[in-house]
Amino acid sequence: MKKSIIEIKGVKKAYKDVEVLKGVDFEVEQGGIFALLGSNGAGKTTMIRIMTTLLKADKGSTQINGFDIEKNPSEIRSCISLTGQFVAIDELLTGGENLQMIAKLRHIKNPNVVAEELINRFGMSEAADRRVGTYSGGMKRRIDIAMSLVGNPKIIFLDEPTTGLDPESRLEVWKIVKELSASGTTVFLTTQYLEEAEQLADKIAILHGGKIIALDTLEGLKKLFPPAKVEYVEKQPTLEEIFLTIIGKKGEK
Repeated sequence: MKKSIIEIKGVKKAYKDVEVLKGVDFEVEQGGIFALLGSNGAGKTTMIRIMTTLLKADKGSTQINGFDIEKNPSEIRSCISLTGQFVAIDELLTGGENLQMIAKLRHIKNPNVVAEELINRFGMSEAADRRVGTYSGGMKRRIDIAMSLVGNPKIIFLDEPTTGLDPESRLEVWKIVKELSASGTTVFLTTQYLEEAEQLADKIAILHGGKIIALDTLEGLKKLFPPAKVEYVEKQPTLEEIFLTIIGKKGEK
């Protein structure tokens, strides 16, 4: 059985008279991909902000990598990284310069070497010396995630990382997330795209009404529903399949 690297118990948070989180409980296994699903306003971003020390919970306990968030926030910040819904990069700098800047801010030795390693890892060598303002949406997101990996964090939080991306760029991000998990990094993901959770997550939690109402693997969640009536009909391709076939990317999915 894998060790839990995140343990959330009875977490509550209210904004004035609106109680957003009403006692959230869950655990995340080390090295896995954990997806938190919920409608807009369900509290997904609030939960991430609490776990990343950006927001204080009203009640409950939060343990990240063995550290208590109330007692050891600095230790938690040193082992995590957060990529938000919107790309946070300096578009006047090149991709390489953005990575070097983050490495320097984290007081990492040889920032140029660290930047070069990440540029190569993310397949951005040809664009490394171009200003980020000239990048496509997918390329910007790749650099954004690469910046989150400076310092080799044990846990990376991705808050709706593919919002606004085209299907091709979304697949690029999926590939990166799978590679992160394969290398041992724990990925905590929120998303509005159910297919994204299906493709990526080892465990899926559903946040609704301020609480986790379901938490299981995809196969486990499927068992919560009655078996579908079998009908023999011709399968029609989805719009995404049509789009990816036309641009020649179907085989990369």
